[in-house]
Amino acid sequence: MPAPAVRNDFSYAVAASPCGGVVATVNGAPALLRPSGALWLARSRTLVAADLHLEKGSAYAARGQLLPPYDTRETLNRLEAEVAALEPVTVVLLGDTLHDRRAQLRIDGDDASRLWRLAYGRRLVWVIGNHDADGPSGLPGEPVDEIGIDGLTLRHEPLVGVEPGEAAGHLHPCARIRGRAGSVRRRCFVTDGERIILPAFGAFAGGLNVKDVAFASLFARAPLAVALGVGQAHAIGWGALAGD
Repeated sequence: MPAPAVRNDFSYAVAASPCGGVVATVNGAPALLRPSGALWLARSRTLVAADLHLEKGSAYAARGQLLPPYDTRETLNRLEAEVAALEPVTVVLLGDTLHDRRAQLRIDGDDASRLWRLAYGRRLVWVIGNHDADGPSGLPGEPVDEIGIDGLTLRHEPLVGVEPGEAAGHLHPCARIRGRAGSVRRRCFVTDGERIILPAFGAFAGGLNVKDVAFASLFARAPLAVALGVGQAHAIGWGALAGD
């Protein structure tokens, strides 16, 4: 299936935020696309983070692929920073919070305690993903397949076809941005103003180029990428993006 046809980028009403994020509207809901890769829904004071993939490093180590075993710690550091900055009423972990079904057996006790502290005094919603289909057994979180908040349906894997009001993860979108000196590749949000796909929040999570065919049927018009830089998110028009 071909990628969406390019249309004028000025049709997207977005603005820079003092926090370094990008303010947008998704299906009528005000949304702040944070430089961390988290989504902030101000109406309900909901923080959404997708694809943490906690304990991915230890999963690779068990197969002989040695990675620094600090991915869970680093991911939780960034999630705690978002919670401290925004003081959400609800935190939604948008699927694949754990890298695999045995990850909660490998997670360090201190890191598990951090999740319990994060959940204290607020609602923690654990959307079920394909990597953590058993849910948060022994860890905090209210397991759901999907949840409606601020007029949006939050689920892990995007449905095929145009789906107004959907906020999903799973695809780990990345943008390759062309410039005079070459190109750079960054994790990104991708949205057409009707639905939004969140970047992976996990420290070791990879990414799929938004020009990949997996994204082609999801948007009614050429989407906008919001690429994550260091402390700053950048709205990038479809025409400035390149494939891998």
